[in-house]
Amino acid sequence: MKDWKKLLPGIILVVVFALLMVLRSVGLIGLYWAKVLDLSLVITISATGLSLIYGFTGQFSLGHAAFYGIGAYTAGFVTKTLGSDPWWFAIALLAGAATAGLIGLLIGMPILRLRSDYLGIATLGFGIIVKVLLDNTDKLAPALGGSRGMLGIPQVSTFTWIFWLAVGTVLLARNLILSSHGRALTSVREDEIASDLMGIDTTRFKTLAFVMGCSFAGLAGGLYAHLYPFLHPTSFDFLKSLDVLLVVVLGGLGSLTGTVVTAIGWVFLLEWLRAVLPGDFLEFRGVIYALVLVIVMIVRPQGLLGGKEFSLNRFFGGKGGSGSTRGGNQRASA
Repeated sequence: MKDWKKLLPGIILVVVFALLMVLRSVGLIGLYWAKVLDLSLVITISATGLSLIYGFTGQFSLGHAAFYGIGAYTAGFVTKTLGSDPWWFAIALLAGAATAGLIGLLIGMPILRLRSDYLGIATLGFGIIVKVLLDNTDKLAPALGGSRGMLGIPQVSTFTWIFWLAVGTVLLARNLILSSHGRALTSVREDEIASDLMGIDTTRFKTLAFVMGCSFAGLAGGLYAHLYPFLHPTSFDFLKSLDVLLVVVLGGLGSLTGTVVTAIGWVFLLEWLRAVLPGDFLEFRGVIYALVLVIVMIVRPQGLLGGKEFSLNRFFGGKGGSGSTRGGNQRASA
């Protein structure tokens, strides 16, 4: 019986995946909303990375979209030049994640010694640098398109790839958070000076979270690049970093469950508003979801889940239940 309970989460995921595949194949989920679902899972992967950096380690990053773009352009370049069969696609995704992680390591070593707003400004500056470089890549690498955008990327990001990579990303982040390394990350967020005094190598753990978060963003970027046949630098500007930051804050700092639920809900909310608002009022989407943000921050300043996590154990007699990785009274304002 205990072994069966351990397999239950995997069984539920397989059932959910099969159900969604059936609904897509029979047309109950149309092509448009199927694409929205794919995008929401891609954003979930990226937001999970920022949740590790900001939600669990407390490092205020405003350049997350830059790593998203690095992964997208790297993966798109690989498949566009070498091939788009499943093996090359897998290599492209690994290349996108690895490149974003490596660059995250190189810039993280100097800037992660900064704290709070200073770190945010440094990552914001890096994001602007990447955006300018992407706008001018045609001078060094014409295949990347420069300010005209990158064309001809094969659309090989299927729902199967996206769904299971999203699941794998969340599980990897969850296992990290529940480990001793994860407790060290949380201690850095709560009180970095006290963590130093207790012998925790805070620089090392901040770098670990930053590199993993950037790699997740690069992986998401690689999937995004092959979801649409066109990449443009404006898709990875400062405002895109804010979108992911809002997802993490609204879901609740220190809550992977909150990040996943909010990322999916956020994308569907924006696309639903696109569908129901008249064309002349389409830009009012920004006003509406900004209003939603203000209301949530007033009613639930700790975020939707406030650091709590969903667990199947509470429903099937296991130990524990909905855990919390953050003090319930702490605010989740950015």
